[in-house]
Amino acid sequence: MAVAGMKVLTVNPGSGSLRLHVVEDEQVLDSRETGPLGEAESQVRAFAEQWREVGVVAHRLVHGGSHLVTPTTVTRQVRETIAACRSLAPEHVPNTEALLDLLTELLPDARHVVCPDTAFHRGLPEIARTYALPERWRARWDLRRYGFHGLSFSWAVRRTAELLDRPAGELNLLVAHLSGGCSVTAIAHGRSVDTSMGFTPLEGTMMAKRSGSVDPGMLLWLLREGHLTVEELEDGLYHHSGLRGLSTTSDDTRELVRAANAGDVKASFTMAVFEHHVRRELAAVAASLPRIDALVFTGDIGWDQPEVAESVAGGLPVLGIHGGLSRSRDDDSVISGPDAPVPVLAVQSREELSLAREATA
Repeated sequence: MAVAGMKVLTVNPGSGSLRLHVVEDEQVLDSRETGPLGEAESQVRAFAEQWREVGVVAHRLVHGGSHLVTPTTVTRQVRETIAACRSLAPEHVPNTEALLDLLTELLPDARHVVCPDTAFHRGLPEIARTYALPERWRARWDLRRYGFHGLSFSWAVRRTAELLDRPAGELNLLVAHLSGGCSVTAIAHGRSVDTSMGFTPLEGTMMAKRSGSVDPGMLLWLLREGHLTVEELEDGLYHHSGLRGLSTTSDDTRELVRAANAGDVKASFTMAVFEHHVRRELAAVAASLPRIDALVFTGDIGWDQPEVAESVAGGLPVLGIHGGLSRSRDDDSVISGPDAPVPVLAVQSREELSLAREATA
């Protein structure tokens, strides 16, 4: 049970942004959103100075490897474990380390807790988490599917249960977290049973700048033939692919939708490919469910881009899901019609509330 009256500073570093919130009893008292830490250290310092009375600082940790899979109070040994995970999520883990350095200096009396984004998926069935790789590789390097965006998925399950007035443990859901990073998850009886991201946050559906899944043989060919170095390949897959790579102009779906509506063929094609990838990943993980009680859109795109939700849902009749969605209110809601065989919902991602809850549980 969460500690009543405890003020929690939640720290959510993305690959290109930083979100800070002060939460008490699931109410946000203050918030700040900035660019990357390197551009925003002074803002972080000022925010922390305003809230020196916080008792807990909850840090989102994108990847904690096989040793950090639950919310954990930070110690020297935990810091060493985090450092060993830098290469698993190079866009995220170094930011978490820098923020731990800064905020433990600024708030030394608070308890600092890292909350792995992989925790929600730690109970993935063995058949869903196992890669068909040589056993010696898997054993030596812990090669397995971890899954990510767990803080967002956890909140989406909770809110969906409230909106449908059903116990979370009874629900079988398809959830699409669509934002700068994108992934989908199948949730059976409230638990993750399959998910699109894997060993790293690069697998699965295409994203803002990340490629998502591509043929590994193609990547081997590019390296073997000397067309790209490892560094060039990594940079391209993480920073110049996805929406940015296809459109060549933007990694923002809002801009691309506007451009497509204005007749930009390349923007229209980019959005069509993106939506196809999301549908494909949803259909894939749906095979792990006994039935589908609802499709849930979350994340910045899932929550705020009704055109994307409409296109994705409208292309899934094979799963009993249909379009014809509407957003009449600017809050969490069922956006499908009353006669829809599978309800479709839009739920705002509230990772700050999941962070606060997990860090004080």
